[in-house]
Amino acid sequence: MTARPSPRTAASPVQRKAALSMYDLSELQAANDALWSAIAVRLRARGLADAPEQLTRDVPPEVLWTHPNLILAQTCGLPLATRLEGQVQVVATPLYRARGCDGIDYRSAVVVRADHPASSLDDLRGGRCAVNDLASNSGMNLLRAEIAPLAQGRAFFNAVIITGSHVASAEAVVREDADVAALDCVTFAHLQRWRPELTAGLRVLSWTMRSPGLPLITSLATSAAQLAGLREVLDAVATDPALHAVRDTLLLDGFRVVPAEHYRAVLRLGDIARGLGYPHLA
Repeated sequence: MTARPSPRTAASPVQRKAALSMYDLSELQAANDALWSAIAVRLRARGLADAPEQLTRDVPPEVLWTHPNLILAQTCGLPLATRLEGQVQVVATPLYRARGCDGIDYRSAVVVRADHPASSLDDLRGGRCAVNDLASNSGMNLLRAEIAPLAQGRAFFNAVIITGSHVASAEAVVREDADVAALDCVTFAHLQRWRPELTAGLRVLSWTMRSPGLPLITSLATSAAQLAGLREVLDAVATDPALHAVRDTLLLDGFRVVPAEHYRAVLRLGDIARGLGYPHLA
């Protein structure tokens, strides 16, 4: 008798994953859900029947980025140019409407407490720096590039504190657990809008140089036809009048296709810092 596959094996669908976790404050989750719902409906209409109904929020982003069945997620430019190189495909880069953004590029706001006496970055020498993640372009890489010319090959800060998120870095500065942090300008704009009591305790000391913004990625298993469909769907949701309020909440102005090679610019910032004898934010 020929063995038949079990019903579970025969019926097991591909468990696609999607996430928009980089700008997903609790105040923004409903808008991100609505955006994804609009994307998923259009993907299913194009034949991608396994496009997930809901965003994944219970898996760490760095794990999800390399999930073999990832259909869409957002990552940071520094991981994309380092450990994710050759491991994912770039779909597009969002265009955001926030101070510090310029096309697909963005900057970080270097913030101190509202009452901090510093008038320049050099005044922070010997202070404490809060960093969301040492693999963050906005929280570490851009700030390191600004500090490197001042450090003269030596440690600049007395301490570097890893907080786990830009929000936690902002809170650390306000609590006086740190003197300075570099906050992604889109996150900072969202905090100004939704958590003004937090940003009222901060002052923008300076803005970093600009760098390519946070790209949307998909798995290497996503076919060329599916990738083209994803891009067309993003163009559609970027202009759908029914999603105007969603885009306004997310400060989203559209998407632009940029090759992965464009993100090598973030590596050049590190090369410059190393050339100045400042390889690590310290």
